[in-house]
Amino acid sequence: MLVAVAATLPAVSAWADPGDSEGEALFRHHCAACHGSRGQGGVGVPLALPSFIDSVDDRYIRRTIRHGRPGRVMPAFKQLEDEEVEAIIDYMRHWTGKRPKTFPVGPVRGDATRGARLYADHCAACHGNHGEGGHGTGVTFSRPRELPILAPALNNLGFLTSASDAMIKNTLIHGREGTPMKPAAEMKLSETDIDDIVAFIRAFEKQPRPASERVASNEPAIIVRESPHSLEQTVENLKNAVLGANMRLIRVQYMDQGLAPPGKENKKQIIVYSCGFNFLYEAMKVDPRVGLFLPCRVTAVEHQGKVLVMAVNPKRLSTVFNNSELNALCEQMYTTYVDMIEEAIL
Repeated sequence: MLVAVAATLPAVSAWADPGDSEGEALFRHHCAACHGSRGQGGVGVPLALPSFIDSVDDRYIRRTIRHGRPGRVMPAFKQLEDEEVEAIIDYMRHWTGKRPKTFPVGPVRGDATRGARLYADHCAACHGNHGEGGHGTGVTFSRPRELPILAPALNNLGFLTSASDAMIKNTLIHGREGTPMKPAAEMKLSETDIDDIVAFIRAFEKQPRPASERVASNEPAIIVRESPHSLEQTVENLKNAVLGANMRLIRVQYMDQGLAPPGKENKKQIIVYSCGFNFLYEAMKVDPRVGLFLPCRVTAVEHQGKVLVMAVNPKRLSTVFNNSELNALCEQMYTTYVDMIEEAIL
């Protein structure tokens, strides 16, 4: 069976409560918004699930922090110093107080062709026929959800870079308690079967990167057009364009309203708020964080004798959120914005 766990790291008794440690502070700053203050889960998966945190090695966590999961919400934290990453890992280990596992990094030898058939029989129902993972990207509309954790995308380069063959094998052997993933013995899988499945999963590395890893890139942060009309006429045109796009006009206000004293607002900077509620609902089902950018805002500004019309470029959202499932919706919203702005400046 799998090589025994190495016993080279600090003993459990050496780990006292971290209190307000550097690792805890770093975790709260960079991770807690998605994973919960103590890893209990939220927008992101529950990292403190004992059958998970006690079965992954520090190498896996370290590489996951560094590489993230392209296209599946978890960003790559390349800006963190090595010492900061290690402090986060140390804090995470206090959740259960158990000695971390260490797995060898060499390949597991198996028959990937035979593994494909075994994978189809035992793994595809949760992890997808092509290793694309459970439906969605880790984001849920609300908690709790049916399962404590979504089946990860096994064909994701971030996962394949982080997980050693031995760690994947260990997961197959022991399963994930509290999730639908059963131990190999319950699925009547032999060690040869397991090695073949691991070989099939590792073969994902050699395949072209799936669409689920691609998010919009090289897009400007804002859409900008110059209007030939006066500021007042441009704003009126924008209001009509909103209605023409079958969206609801919510309000029109000065950009600094509420910040400047009443009557002292800059009357050359105006925001037109609108919303397509059907679109909003669909977008928030994919990723509730888009609510931070909605309702839709188009800004008209008079500056140095020019009237400019601007809006946030929705195509950048899938990059900001690292969520490839937003691509189609962002493209749709981009087209709506451009159509509205260009109609207003005709």
